[in-house]
Amino acid sequence: MNLSDDAVDMAADLLVEARLRAAALAELPEQCRPLSLADAYAIQAAVHGHPGTAGWGGISGHKIGCTTTVMQQYLKIDAPCAGGIFHRSVMLGEGHVEHSTLCRPGVECEIAVRLGADLPRRAGGHDHATVADAVSAVMASIELVDDRWIDFTSQPMTSLLADDFFNAGCVLGAPVADWRNLDLAALSGRMLINGKEAGAGVGGDILGHPLNALVWLADLAADQGRPLKAGEFVTLGSLVQTVWVDQGDEIIADIDGLGRAVLTL
Repeated sequence: MNLSDDAVDMAADLLVEARLRAAALAELPEQCRPLSLADAYAIQAAVHGHPGTAGWGGISGHKIGCTTTVMQQYLKIDAPCAGGIFHRSVMLGEGHVEHSTLCRPGVECEIAVRLGADLPRRAGGHDHATVADAVSAVMASIELVDDRWIDFTSQPMTSLLADDFFNAGCVLGAPVADWRNLDLAALSGRMLINGKEAGAGVGGDILGHPLNALVWLADLAADQGRPLKAGEFVTLGSLVQTVWVDQGDEIIADIDGLGRAVLTL
């Protein structure tokens, strides 16, 4: 049985308030706690349209979490999870974020794509060829995450999903338009914190190939009646385990063939 509309709205109210106040939640109350993926995504959609988020510029991009073994093992979740990214939390090239606006910030090293065409529902689902035709550019990126829970390890995956699966923003590196000359699965990437390597991986760690993650999201979004649109971007999953960071840290995501994205707290 799905949550009622009132319960969905209650959960969205609590999640938005926690973000606005940078205050960690213990848990969602039982009466509005999502128990299914459908409930979790319904709450997420309510967060995206909540009046409290009006100043955040709407959703201009998407994230996919748990697409690599390192992240699935870390979070003990064995399937991809999608979330939205608000426009005003998107930074280009080099970003700066006030540490005090976050509960417990973390960073992830990701490959991102920009869409140049819509990805509507497709009979039989999407595949590499259909999503590749829609990709106008590929870039290095940093996903900024925020642990907005007193103990996220005690939360059901559906509660994490309802809250955009930790997303707090991203930095997108310079777009690479001739990405078809690159072997995305073979690209190696690394995360540097204050000049020291904090993790590394390759594109093939993302569900076997980065475009597999985009195929998954394109089909999910179409099934939800909110297909991916031209102009939107998607971060495809972290090549490294989440690194929790402190005030003053400089973070660099460096991916061969795609360049860098930089973030300072």
